[in-house]
Amino acid sequence: MKKITLILSIFIFSSCAELQTIAENYPQAGVSNTEIASGLRQALDMGIEKQVTKLTEENGFYNNDLVRITLPAELQKVDKTLRDIGLDALADQGLKVLNRAAEEAVKEATPIFVNAVKEITFNDARNILLGQDNAATMYLTGKTEEPLYSKFNPVVTNSLEKVGATEVWTNIINRYNSLPLTSNVNPDLADYVTNEALNGVYTMIAFEEKEIREKVSARTTNLLQRVFALQDNQY
Repeated sequence: MKKITLILSIFIFSSCAELQTIAENYPQAGVSNTEIASGLRQALDMGIEKQVTKLTEENGFYNNDLVRITLPAELQKVDKTLRDIGLDALADQGLKVLNRAAEEAVKEATPIFVNAVKEITFNDARNILLGQDNAATMYLTGKTEEPLYSKFNPVVTNSLEKVGATEVWTNIINRYNSLPLTSNVNPDLADYVTNEALNGVYTMIAFEEKEIREKVSARTTNLLQRVFALQDNQY
């Protein structure tokens, strides 16, 4: 009888020890899908707050290698031709004003992104959490890129006017089109800058998401710590 009691005691003790180990290693196992979705939204909000706002500063796009707006293929030949005939300053100005327009547009349109994150519904939050290091940003992009374009484009158009980009590029294109042996160009700058600015915003949100996924120190709230611990323990 004593042996049986001893065996049972050992079994119970061992089981409790194993359960305690599980509890210590997986304290977040009870995190609900709703909490995970809230954590993902919080991560995206932090991407907007910490990274996207940097884009609104002077040269926020132009000095950032990740998102600097370069010229579309149609305008690259314009840029090269102008530089070939000694108009480097005019070519540089044309590139800078496109980036400046994006800065101004993002400044005005940041509330659009904030509201988009609030409204987004993660149908499979757990799979997104355990996905790639930019999975939440990619989900946000897929859900918001098309509707945001229609809201963002008028802002970009106004920004092009505000920073003088329309006037600069009208001058550049007229100079280029007047040169002999060149074919006329008439790019849709608003469309191009809109897409590039959107790409820049999503790139910086993804950058912050990756930081939160990889660095515990970047998880500055209790919710982020609990939710992203789930991801840590899958490895």
